[in-house]
Amino acid sequence: MGARIYLGELEELILLIVALLNKEAYGVSITEELKKQAGREISISATHAALHRLENKGFVRSKMGGASVERGGRRKRLFTITTYGRNALEEVRDTRNLIWNLISKVS
Repeated sequence: MGARIYLGELEELILLIVALLNKEAYGVSITEELKKQAGREISISATHAALHRLENKGFVRSKMGGASVERGGRRKRLFTITTYGRNALEEVRDTRNLIWNLISKVS
């Protein structure tokens, strides 16, 4: 096994949402989808802080999208999951599944 991957719960959820939204992942869409899929309400600033941490860790990358009329001509920062980010999610899932399977055997 390689270097330990650390994802906090919020980071993990946001990374999952970025993967789910694919090329439509930006601060507001991620915040709204997190509420819809996980019942979690967080501020847009908390979303942006988590995205910044995920980008610094190499789990996501971002680029500026085009300006739109509905945003008053402002551009939005779009996020996509990296291969490293997808691998991190798979590793976290596999570890959790391993432990859940062990719990099932004990119960």
